Amino acid sequence: MSTLVNYVQPTKFNSFEASKKAARCYHMSSFVETKALEHLTKSPVEFVEYNKSQLSRIYPKGTRVDSSNFMPQLFWNAGCQLVALNYQTIDLSMQLNLFMFEYNGQSGYRLKPEFMRRPDKHFDPFTENTVDGIVANTLSVKVISGQFLTERKVGVYVEVEMFGLPADTRRKALKTKTSQNNNAINPVWDEEPIVFKKVILPTLACLRIAAFEEGGKFIGHRIIPVSAIRPGYRYIGLRNEKNQCLILPAVFVYIEVKDYVPDTFADVIEALSNPIRYVNLLEQRSKQLAALTLDDVEEEMQAEDETENGAERKNDLKQVPLENGLSPTSGPAGHTPIATTPKASAANQQAAATDVSKPAAKTEDLVLSVLIDIPACTLESLQQSKVYQKEQRRQFKELKELVRRHQKKTSELLREFSNKYKKAARQCSKSRGLCSESEKDERLQQLKDEQQQQLLTLRQEQYYSQKYLQREHIKMLTERLTTLAEESHNAQMKKLKDICDK
Repeated sequence: MSTLVNYVQPTKFNSFEASKKAARCYHMSSFVETKALEHLTKSPVEFVEYNKSQLSRIYPKGTRVDSSNFMPQLFWNAGCQLVALNYQTIDLSMQLNLFMFEYNGQSGYRLKPEFMRRPDKHFDPFTENTVDGIVANTLSVKVISGQFLTERKVGVYVEVEMFGLPADTRRKALKTKTSQNNNAINPVWDEEPIVFKKVILPTLACLRIAAFEEGGKFIGHRIIPVSAIRPGYRYIGLRNEKNQCLILPAVFVYIEVKDYVPDTFADVIEALSNPIRYVNLLEQRSKQLAALTLDDVEEEMQAEDETENGAERKNDLKQVPLENGLSPTSGPAGHTPIATTPKASAANQQAAATDVSKPAAKTEDLVLSVLIDIPACTLESLQQSKVYQKEQRRQFKELKELVRRHQKKTSELLREFSNKYKKAARQCSKSRGLCSESEKDERLQQLKDEQQQQLLTLRQEQYYSQKYLQREHIKMLTERLTTLAEESHNAQMKKLKDICDK
């Protein structure tokens, strides 16, 4: 300061226009914090422009008899060169001031960002949009654990804050839970990370991580500029109020720093970063859309394909003979043979081949007895089960309720247009001299067209809703039949095993 006396001339501030007209770079005006805050609130852009060509000094107001401090970040955002504080009070404002001049070798000088120095750039410190030429950041901080925070047996917690532009500042953005069992030696939190979605100006923003005891007593903190943060797992050593290093206390965190991407371009960035996943997602969405837009023709084609496949399976089964000269059609009258299912036929073959030394007649009698004792479970018998019938009744009620709702909407729409039609007819009859017959017919025709269009839209909505519901019902019934068939098959296999053991 004493060196600057030879080069700086103190000048009373009149207005931004007068200072711009004078254009004296060696003029310096002093502002009390209240006056500076008023200028910053009313004319933020002009204040920044003023600080590009002249010096400004901000000092605490005289009513701070307790030597408290104001927040210097407010005036750093406007490019003020000298922000004076009460050094005898080590509060949060003073801690931010100590941090500001820590990462430049504590030389006492920090170069302002380029857009705060160039005359062709204009900056609003209250902006919520990205600054021209500056890439905004997205910061994620996850507090995992702490080490040797205090020697006292007391619960501890950690707070995470962000300071910078008004749009970037978030006080107490994250507060962890108090550590369990009064563990202050190695507390573990491992909670969800706090995400600062959009840090507009990383060069003026800083991250504060502070640890406190359960009662709110300060343990230590660390203030780091966002531009100096390194991503990954990091041990952050804490410091005391005077920014002096503490020997043992530290916090273990995981930090992610990325370039900010607006939500409108998030899909594009994700597709570029992981194209395989993006292509798979598109295919999945196309299949889901196809399930809603299939026509009846495709359903009939699928049904024909299933019928042909079933006929081919039956022909294959008829062509495959069983052991001991038995065919799949052999069996008692009025009985469907077990050979129609591959698993049951394999079981019959095992049962028939248990004793090769027996005569063929005895073996044939054994197979026939097994076929009689274990009848095949047909599709009709599965559909007659109580579970299947109950599911069918529920689906019928659900479909009926859907139709009833759409019918109600249709009747309400018809009633509404009927009232509109009557109202329009009455208006035209009252104003016969002003409304010709052609205008009346045109107006009524317009109402009819609008009614038909809305009815068509409502009918299409009903059609697609009903189609989707029917598909879901078919899917659920198929799953229920599959479950019943598996249960029946397991019971038959168990019974067949008991017969074979005997």
